[in-house]
Amino acid sequence: MNKTRSHHIIEFEGSTRRAYEEELIGEEPLLIRIENQPYSVVMRTPGEEIFHTAGFCLTEGLIDTRNDLATIDYCDEIDSNVVTVRLHQERVKKVSTLLERRGFVSQTSCGICGKEMIKDLFHFLTTIRDEVRIEIDNAIECVDRLTQYQDLYKRTFSSHAAILYDSQTEVLAMAEDVGRHNALDKVIGKVLMNGQLGKAGLAVLSSRISYELVQKAARAHLPILVSLSRPTSLAVELGESLNMTLACMRKGSGLLIFCGEERLVNA
Repeated sequence: MNKTRSHHIIEFEGSTRRAYEEELIGEEPLLIRIENQPYSVVMRTPGEEIFHTAGFCLTEGLIDTRNDLATIDYCDEIDSNVVTVRLHQERVKKVSTLLERRGFVSQTSCGICGKEMIKDLFHFLTTIRDEVRIEIDNAIECVDRLTQYQDLYKRTFSSHAAILYDSQTEVLAMAEDVGRHNALDKVIGKVLMNGQLGKAGLAVLSSRISYELVQKAARAHLPILVSLSRPTSLAVELGESLNMTLACMRKGSGLLIFCGEERLVNA
C-alpha cells in the first residue's frame, strides 16, 4: 500500500522553468462497515486500516474497550479500502442509537450551536479523572520531538501527525495521515489494540485542537492534549467541561495553557 504517489510537476520561478517528479501524499476512501452495514466513509492516507477503524470505533462511541469487538478485518483480502466490524451482541444493543445515526456525531451539522453540540456529545463522553502530572519542559520536548517521527511529512509536506506518550513521556505510538482526525484515530487504535490505552497520558498533535479532536481524545480518556496551533473556542469549552488539559506551543518559546493547567507543572 503506497502512502505517497509520484507526480509530474512544473515549477516556474521568474523566467526559469523546471520540470521534475515530486512525491504527494496519498488519499483514498476507507469504507467502515459495522454489523454488515455501511457506517462511514473516511478520506484518509492508505495504511494501518485496522488500527484506524478500531480507533474510529472507540472515539465515535461504538466501543468502550477492544473486548467489545467481536471481529475486525478487511472485507476483502485484496481490497484494503473496506474494513468490516462485528460487535458482540450486548454491545450492539447498547449502541443501537449510534448505529442508527451512522456516524452522525462525527459530522458538524449546520445550524447547531456550540452549547447544543456539547450537550449532544455529553451523551457518550465522561469527565477525565486522570491525575497525571507532566513537567512543562518535558511536554515542550515531546512537541519538539514530533518532527523526528514525521517521515511522511518530510517526503510530502502535507501530512498530519499524532503521538501518544505515557505519563513518563515515553512514546507509545505515532501515526501520520492526510487528515488530522484520521491521525488521531490511527494512533488511538494502535494503543487500544496493543492493550496500552490505559498508559496514555499525553497526546501531541501537529494540527490545531478542534472540538472533534477533543471529543475523540475524551473517548480514549486522554487527559492532556498539546498541539502546534491554538485550539478553537469550542474545543476549550468542551475541554473545560471534561476536565481535560489543552495547550499549544507559544510563538517563540514556551506553552499556552487554555484549561487544566494543574496537570502541567514547573520543574
